[in-house]
Amino acid sequence: MLPSLYSGISGLRANQQKLNVVANNIANSTTTGFKTQSMNFQDMISQNLSDPSAPSTSIGGVNGKQSGLGVKVAGISTDFSTGSMGTTNRNLDFAVDGTGYFVVGTGSIAGSDSGAIEGITVDTTTKTLGGGNIDPSYTRDGAFFLDTQGNLLTVDGHRVMGYQIGDAVIHYSDDPNAQNKIDFQDANDKTASNLDAETDKLVPLSIPNSVTKDGKEVKVKAFSVGKDGYITAQLADGSTAALGQIAMVSFQNEGGLVKQGGNLYTTSANSGQPVVRDGKTATPADDDNSGSYGNLVQGALEMSNVDLAQQFTDMIIATRAFQANGKIITTDDEILQDLVNLKR
Repeated sequence: MLPSLYSGISGLRANQQKLNVVANNIANSTTTGFKTQSMNFQDMISQNLSDPSAPSTSIGGVNGKQSGLGVKVAGISTDFSTGSMGTTNRNLDFAVDGTGYFVVGTGSIAGSDSGAIEGITVDTTTKTLGGGNIDPSYTRDGAFFLDTQGNLLTVDGHRVMGYQIGDAVIHYSDDPNAQNKIDFQDANDKTASNLDAETDKLVPLSIPNSVTKDGKEVKVKAFSVGKDGYITAQLADGSTAALGQIAMVSFQNEGGLVKQGGNLYTTSANSGQPVVRDGKTATPADDDNSGSYGNLVQGALEMSNVDLAQQFTDMIIATRAFQANGKIITTDDEILQDLVNLKR
């Protein structure tokens, strides 16, 4: 058989995969927080027709002769640049303007009756996530919702993780029809150390209908989230309560993250461990890293960073390359037919 026949087949396979990548980008051009992917090619092994030789006193050096045997996929990379902000004016929509991922997860809430919860531990020295009873995933999709208990969730029911605020202890209810409770902590008392985030663990966040104040339940009229993820609630009696702080993480190598579907990522051996943004404190430490993370924008969502003009151009290039490789195969077929016809 002709080697060019197999080279053409490899070209068909590679360009078909490129079309798959382009098609997925176009299909997700309106997906919240979607990141564009691109594909690179590399040549396959080459056959040595003759070896190179060194020059001598009587003759010069001769280059080797190699014939390529096709193409293969070198890699599929992801463009993690921040997409445009789309305003929704919905108070449970959040966009990350810059570096950072939300931490979400599933798992049982241990010790919910007493308010004690393991959550996900945080190594306060390395600022990386540890173990716990919550299985974490990471997302740029900040379209969140509340359930009947007041849990802050993704559209698929994953719990949104964050810091508990000092004395604003979250008491999780075991009754699916009952609201979680949060102890009142005055958010206007700027000098109080009990407004500091509890940075040794991440817990599921909650925005209940009321806050426990002086043994009574005071209704939450409205809530707001600052650019650092700090959640405060305006109560019916005119006071302001601290409810928690939405956590964010970053990675040494975003390209090493593994897509899980549902706008979720998980870590891999090449992504590095998630580094947690420091929680808000009255006196930030010298190694506070919160300034290296993006701001949270409430009432907006990050749009896909797909450039449709670029995708249509890539689609044309891949289509023409596919057609050209198909032409190689049909040409080889004609040559083989001529060879067969030599014997009449």
